[in-house]
Amino acid sequence: MLRKLVVASLLTLASAQVFAADCSVTVDSTDQMSFDTKEVKISKSCKTFTVNLTHSGSLPKNVMGHNFVIAKTADMAGITGDGMGAGIDANYLKAGDDRVIAHTKIIGAGEKDSVSFDVSKLKAGDDYSFFCSFPGHSSMMKGAVTLVD
Repeated sequence: MLRKLVVASLLTLASAQVFAADCSVTVDSTDQMSFDTKEVKISKSCKTFTVNLTHSGSLPKNVMGHNFVIAKTADMAGITGDGMGAGIDANYLKAGDDRVIAHTKIIGAGEKDSVSFDVSKLKAGDDYSFFCSFPGHSSMMKGAVTLVD
């Protein structure tokens, strides 16, 4: 019984955060407005970092589309607010928004997209988040981005 509890606890912890020592991570999104992780840790030793986004749901992108956006946590509300007017064809992101560090395109059921970015854009000690900029999604679809040794 104790062994099952330990294994279950470890599996829960593993799904709650992702440590990407290999300088990339795959994150899945669903029709339930969720990502399969709440934290992405990026090693300072990475020069570039790649996020691979998948969508395991069954709904199309115009109904339940998701993207993966990285920015300073303080900029999330402004980015999502400005992005609403940009529309789905612009991935619900204002063109040229320099607050956005990296983002994938909006994807729907069975689709995937990737983005790579220069890790030097992240500064130790700053507070970063990832989120989905589809209108209304960022309240549930968000997590922490942490720079680690």
